[in-house]
Amino acid sequence: MTDVIETFMTRSVHTIGTKAPLTEAHRLMNEHGIRHLPVLEGGRLVGMLSQRDLHLIETLKDVVPEEVFVEEAMSQDAYTVPPEAPLAEVAREMAKHKYGSAVILRGSEVLGIFTTTDALRALDTVLSAPASAPVSTLKKAVARKAASKSKSVKGGGQAAKRSRR
Repeated sequence: MTDVIETFMTRSVHTIGTKAPLTEAHRLMNEHGIRHLPVLEGGRLVGMLSQRDLHLIETLKDVVPEEVFVEEAMSQDAYTVPPEAPLAEVAREMAKHKYGSAVILRGSEVLGIFTTTDALRALDTVLSAPASAPVSTLKKAVARKAASKSKSVKGGGQAAKRSRR
């Protein structure tokens, strides 16, 4: 199994321009069942528009979503990685910073997008692959990792105790 992001990214990326109205972004997201739209201007990535961004605008008083353009609602800082970036590194950064997606770029060309849904598919692939270590060893390693994680969560003492059973 190749563990680079290109292997797990979604290649058919839907994008949107900065001057498009939010109604167009909403339509694209609903039509294609997606939550993230890379925003392009002149063919170059300039930001990311998420379903969460749309929801925020829709809940603001005195704002008419039909009159708001993508450039006014997008996040300018899209997380980008090259296609050869290691899967583990990208997943780690996404979790650390709570990014919902990573845009895969070669130069300025958008090659794909890697979302939390893609990350779950990658996890399934990794977990479904034959393991070289005995299952009991893997279960112990996973249990130790879960116990250490639950201790770091506020009030995690009880969860840590439960995970040892």
